[in-house]
Amino acid sequence: MSRRTRNLLSWAWVLLAAVTLALLMRTFLIAAFYIPSESMEPVLEIGDRLLVSKLSYRIGDPDPGDIVVFRTPEAMRHPQTSELVKRVVAVGGQTIEAEGGQLIVDGVPVPEDYLPADTYTSSFTQQLIPAGYVFVMGDNRLSSQDSRFFGPIPENEIVGRAFARFWPPTRLGGL
Repeated sequence: MSRRTRNLLSWAWVLLAAVTLALLMRTFLIAAFYIPSESMEPVLEIGDRLLVSKLSYRIGDPDPGDIVVFRTPEAMRHPQTSELVKRVVAVGGQTIEAEGGQLIVDGVPVPEDYLPADTYTSSFTQQLIPAGYVFVMGDNRLSSQDSRFFGPIPENEIVGRAFARFWPPTRLGGL
């Protein structure tokens, strides 16, 4: 075998290994997602790109405050929106409601420091979140289709937890 052939085979193996590793990481560990709407503003803006840990909820449970990517509920599914990004505000076993512009979980007003001071949460009646489900809301409460419209989502529909923004470079950082 010639030196050139050995070099080509060597590079082919390196390329194959890199592609295989990238596919395994994308499938099981980390994925990138694009923000197409204003539902999470100002924390996430249209055009932001996020890294999402797919492993987070295989080894732990979602917590209130987590920003998650999940499969779009069937009733809202469109070809261009197979996943949504929202914030977990309540988990299974908790009660949730909104009154007077304030989110209330288990009878206690929730301090939502990630929201702008003038954010108003429209009222909705108290409901108990079933075990194995989470209640999600967009940070831009006036422009978000979320659990107030489609109900709590099953935890097994969560793709992963958003943990970093990698685009645009001026907004690079953790979430």
